[in-house]
Amino acid sequence: MESAGEYDYLIVGGGSSGCVLANRLTRDPNVEVLLVEAGGRDDYLWIHIPVGYLHCIGNPRTDWLYRTEADPGLHGRALIYPRGKVLGGSSSINGMIYMRGQPGDYDRWAELTGDDSWRWDAVLPLFRRSEDHYLGASALHGAGGEWRVEKQRLSWKILDAFRDAALQMGIPKIDDLNAGLGEGSAYFEVNQRRGIRLNTAKAFLKPAAARPNLTIMTGCHVERLLVEETARGKVCTGIRFTGGAQAFMATARRETLLAAGAVGSPQILQLSGIGAPELLRGHGITPVMDLPGVGANLQDHLQLRTVFKIRGAATLNTRATSWFGKALIGLEYALFQSGPMSMAPSQLGVFAKSAPDLAAPNLQYHVQPLSLDSFGQPLHRFPAFTASVCNLQPTSRGEVRIASADSKAPPRITPNYLSTEADRKTAAAALALTRRIVAAPALAKYRPEEFMPGTQYQDQDQLAHAAGLVGTTIFHPVGTCRMGRENDPMAVVDSRLRVRGIANLRVVDAAIMPFITSGNTKAPTIMIAEKAAQDILAQR
Repeated sequence: MESAGEYDYLIVGGGSSGCVLANRLTRDPNVEVLLVEAGGRDDYLWIHIPVGYLHCIGNPRTDWLYRTEADPGLHGRALIYPRGKVLGGSSSINGMIYMRGQPGDYDRWAELTGDDSWRWDAVLPLFRRSEDHYLGASALHGAGGEWRVEKQRLSWKILDAFRDAALQMGIPKIDDLNAGLGEGSAYFEVNQRRGIRLNTAKAFLKPAAARPNLTIMTGCHVERLLVEETARGKVCTGIRFTGGAQAFMATARRETLLAAGAVGSPQILQLSGIGAPELLRGHGITPVMDLPGVGANLQDHLQLRTVFKIRGAATLNTRATSWFGKALIGLEYALFQSGPMSMAPSQLGVFAKSAPDLAAPNLQYHVQPLSLDSFGQPLHRFPAFTASVCNLQPTSRGEVRIASADSKAPPRITPNYLSTEADRKTAAAALALTRRIVAAPALAKYRPEEFMPGTQYQDQDQLAHAAGLVGTTIFHPVGTCRMGRENDPMAVVDSRLRVRGIANLRVVDAAIMPFITSGNTKAPTIMIAEKAAQDILAQR
């Protein structure tokens, strides 16, 4: 085995949190950092063109190609479960939507952990620190940071009409979905720079890569963490990984920072003997630390895709069904970096309540001027729009568990969607609300006709059944190494993200969320890395 050297910090994973950590830690020239990434460089053209996610998801060059186990809540369907396998991680293949969630999300984290540094007022400066908002600095937004936030470079009449219809249902139009105002609709803001995707590799890692105290190794697969028993207890001393046919070992003088995501981080912990002992022994792995919460508490946003045929309005279905239309779309992007090729997968956002007595919105809509049977399939040849709606705070919990002691074998991902009565009830209410919005006068002139799931589903039980037919992941897995108090047996890390019972080891990614945030999860993941870097540097 060849030594890859000794560093102050080892970062496992060059995704969103790993890129932020590398940037922040190497600002100190006296700190040496090694970042190890299993994927390759982010030099694939389609990563940078916004619509290129269609070419990156399902592509082994950029995606781990995970699939879920067959899910009873989805009537036995298994889903694709994209995760970025490239520098920038899932920020290289995701929907580019900038959403922080609601202030109450972070206050809830603080209450669970007993650590007020997770409260909204405390984390807002961390969001602002990395942000470069197109409107400049304000009480809510930052300017001059690495993470550019811009308006989308498009509009669609059918989306404007949906927004008008939502207003007629009592959902106001607002300017900023990140202002914590509760219910409202607006076009999503996106992580782009003049119509080109901005991933965390470009934003955070590229500036840091010029520093002599950062080493980046790509195409290197971490097999396990190295844990030693010492006089002061168990200590993580480094990592073992492979690059091609060569095996390497790297040593951390200070800490190893696991930033492999909500699927990769629990998998690496389990392969290293950290997790539920019965699972580990079942795969011939000697338990190092009994932490049953590793891989548990998986949460995700299940989107319910409803499709409505329309008349009298342009949609992408009609614009992209001819070679002439495709040529015009390509020309528009080549000349102006605008139009459909600059589109995030979803354009209009709506936050709503499934019941009027709720304190905060529990539903998020992603509305699109297009439709298809499922991701990766061709667009329908009739004009239509899709209104996907998800339960922001699902009560269903799944798990990520290794399937083998082979580190290259994909883990078993079991989301357990719609496994609680509360989630089934919310799903039925969400579909019913969608129908009420679409039936509002503002959309009447387009004569919307429900294509999916279909009007044969009417009462609550039927709508809950339909939710299982049309539901699919919106790619927001979190929670599989959640933080908690010392007396919480299912907590994997403390509120400073240190793995319980093992010194010099932290998890720094979306896996640490005790509860999923009320919206897209990329911005919160960047905030988590900002906070971890701040905590790490403060203790030096």
